[in-house]
Amino acid sequence: MENQILVDYLPLAVLLLIAVIIAVIIPVLSLNLGPKRPTARKQAPYESGMTPIGEAQRRFPVKFYRIAVLFILFDVDIILLVPWAVSFRELGYYGLVAMLIFMAVFIIGDVWVWKKGILEWE
Repeated sequence: MENQILVDYLPLAVLLLIAVIIAVIIPVLSLNLGPKRPTARKQAPYESGMTPIGEAQRRFPVKFYRIAVLFILFDVDIILLVPWAVSFRELGYYGLVAMLIFMAVFIIGDVWVWKKGILEWE
């Protein structure tokens, strides 16, 4: 039985090995075989054809990070809903109650975020 599992996953292992080899070989070949004629103009940062002004690193407002975290939370919610929906019949009432509790907590959090005004974009 265990031998059959190994045989079933062999194509996946070969594909993964090929992907890793290509991911290593292409950058190495590019560095070793590519042209190397650096000039000051080539080393300068490119800003859509305009001369860069000021620091390259600037601070982003916190609202960008809040929106990014909320996006990740929505993604996690969807990622947890899909396997639950696939195995809904096998889980029975326990699975239904667990997901209802999860969704209730998630919806309460969404309402709180909405009431705090975090979703407002000025």
